Amino acid sequence: MIFLMDKVRIAVIGTGHLGSIHARIYKNLHQCELVGVSDIDAARLKDVARAFHAQPYPDYHGLFGKVDAVSIAVPTKLHYPVAKEFLEQGIHTLVEKPFTTELKDADALIDIAESKDLILQVGHVERFNSAFNATLKIIKEPKFIECHRLSPFPNRSLDVGVVLDLMIHDIDIILGLLNAKIKSIEAVGINVLTPFEDIANARLTFENGCVANLTSSRVSDDILRKIRIFQENTYISLDYKEAKARVYRKNGLEISKENLPIEKEEPLKKELESFIACVSGHQTPIVSGKVARDALAVALEIQNQIWKNRS
Repeated sequence: MIFLMDKVRIAVIGTGHLGSIHARIYKNLHQCELVGVSDIDAARLKDVARAFHAQPYPDYHGLFGKVDAVSIAVPTKLHYPVAKEFLEQGIHTLVEKPFTTELKDADALIDIAESKDLILQVGHVERFNSAFNATLKIIKEPKFIECHRLSPFPNRSLDVGVVLDLMIHDIDIILGLLNAKIKSIEAVGINVLTPFEDIANARLTFENGCVANLTSSRVSDDILRKIRIFQENTYISLDYKEAKARVYRKNGLEISKENLPIEKEEPLKKELESFIACVSGHQTPIVSGKVARDALAVALEIQNQIWKNRS
């Protein structure tokens, strides 16, 4: 028997670019009540609280006992300590990606959530992209996967490198598609505008023979979010940004082309709806702490390879 709670009382911790979007979406979801928002930046907190009719909390500890769940969208280095406090208070938690900066911290959060029977979800939003989900029924046994994730310099999320900022999305997607262990990782990268890697390329070879090539940059002129998947007699081209997917198939000596029908939806809205549904019905999230931990482990190894190669 699944217990369904009434409206989920929720708050958003961190009212920067992403946190303010979380607040806007929660405010418009009938399944939950946006109780409050929290940030140490008083001016930003005031603006977001006013915009979405939420109670401002300069100190997030004031939310303890008042909410069932939280979205955490603070700088990455704070993910672990902030999430730890909310989980210890028995509050269901969604942490934006990257999950944490260290595996031991990810493991600690997973252990706390499991010991208290709490939902712990991580914000890998591409899992909720309509174009990606439209291709799932077609993807069978990929032999080669190519990912490009490029963006202009963001002026935010600069406390981590491009691997944890951008590439981790594609790592998560690839691990979700392939039921196989990684055999080897090769990676290179350079820093351009920050002390961290701003451009990176990684080659993942899996034990089933599939090879994935990932390129990420945050010093590009254009925004590019594409993945190409090659399997026997089929090539799938997916554009996350435009929410478009095209499938090429070999039929005898001819190649057919099909644009998949896609109903465009806001991926983050679908992600947050999923989190609320998991909290309400106590279901396992698509990207649980354990799933996110796997992606983090690969991302950190890629990062290690990059800096080892440059030393």
